[in-house]
Amino acid sequence: MLAALHETWHAFWAVPHIRAWLAAGWAIYLFGLGLWIVLQKREPVATISWLFSLAALPYLGFLVYLVFGPQKLKRHRLRRSRNRVDLPHAQEHAMDEASVELARLGHATSHLPPSTATTVRLLQDGSATYPALLEDIRNARDHIHLEYYIYSPDRTGTMVRDALAERARAGVKVRLLLDALGSSKAKRRFFQPLLDAGGELAWFHPARFGRIWTRTWINMRTHRKIVVIDGAIGYTGGINVTDEENDALRADAYRDLHMRITGDVVRALQLTFVEDWAYATHSRDFISSVARAMPPASPGAIDAQVLVSGPDSSWEAIHRMYVSAIHAANRRVWLTTPYFVPGEAAMMALTSAALGGLDVRVMVPKMSDSRSVTYAARSYFDELLAANVKVYEYGPRMLHSKALLVDDDFAMIGSANFDHRSFSLNFEVQTLFRDRGVAAELERLVEAEFAHAPRVRADRARPLLAARLPEALARLASPLL
Repeated sequence: MLAALHETWHAFWAVPHIRAWLAAGWAIYLFGLGLWIVLQKREPVATISWLFSLAALPYLGFLVYLVFGPQKLKRHRLRRSRNRVDLPHAQEHAMDEASVELARLGHATSHLPPSTATTVRLLQDGSATYPALLEDIRNARDHIHLEYYIYSPDRTGTMVRDALAERARAGVKVRLLLDALGSSKAKRRFFQPLLDAGGELAWFHPARFGRIWTRTWINMRTHRKIVVIDGAIGYTGGINVTDEENDALRADAYRDLHMRITGDVVRALQLTFVEDWAYATHSRDFISSVARAMPPASPGAIDAQVLVSGPDSSWEAIHRMYVSAIHAANRRVWLTTPYFVPGEAAMMALTSAALGGLDVRVMVPKMSDSRSVTYAARSYFDELLAANVKVYEYGPRMLHSKALLVDDDFAMIGSANFDHRSFSLNFEVQTLFRDRGVAAELERLVEAEFAHAPRVRADRARPLLAARLPEALARLASPLL
């Protein structure tokens, strides 16, 4: 066998002008792939990173870029304005002048208007989130819509599945949409009790590697966490369905933040789910029944707005809102995120706010679930510290909360990390509030975390091989993370 391979190798190189042919083929490949990447009109740093990376992978680079590259997704079944979906609209909501500009930005980029919430309950960790969710599931009467990035077939996943199956047997319409990559451990057979009870299951962007004519979307996931119950109760935030985020079962579970909301703003979560379900299932027949089940509009006292972003839009709504809200700050900016890999605009906003004398704090995990992302985040620390940004590393548990607190009345909580992937590649959802009560509750929770998050010092030890070099390399690859 080895002898045959050796002979084949020598015979290949004995072909006349083979080196010239290979060099010409590589040049044509690099030119064609490079032109394709350049025409994507992405950030120059990301484009150059891809060009250099793929130049080292002759021919194979095409497949790498096709699967993992920043492709533009044409969600042709959803390429329409959201008002074409036949769901009841909330009443027009008047806002104070300080809120109008950000509200208009969110509306223009997400196509979701400002709204109101009747109640907002912040839920810290799975021990607070899952019991509340299960209680509302058990009380559902018409429908339960769920969309998750990670759904694990473990004790937590079984508990939620069985509660859904019980409601499905009682005649409640259950629709469960899962990301095919993030929830890959949960096979269809795990959900058979739910399916047998009449529930529905759909997968977002399932891989189809065997069908070469179908472009795979392995690099574009739904990272959203949405639950809508009877059109009246909504859950969203950072918590998935898994034991890894259930501190009632595991002492090392992620530290995370979720919320339960009621009021007109739930309509935006419903609309987001409906569009994602229609996209994943290629069906719109269910929309009219959902519309009939929506409760009457009832404006609340809490200003709220849902933001959605993803590769189906070039506006990067959540990214823009982060940057704009930071620029609008007058007193403080507190940010918590598990992944901190900001672009130039976000770094400029944070450092400018700190240089202007504001109380700017950034809290990240001491060690995230991705070592490369941890090193990439630390590569930004020196610049932040030089601008008087206070940086904290939370531990020993993995910090998974994604929240922004600005001044005394602006709070934003959701699924989006503070990085390129969440801002432009993943389908994400955030909810922002202009309300002193919600902001005060978020302040209380975040401030308590500082006790478990030592402040990063400018004079910290940074050995070349253990810190500076891996941080620099991770920073170089940050546009690809």
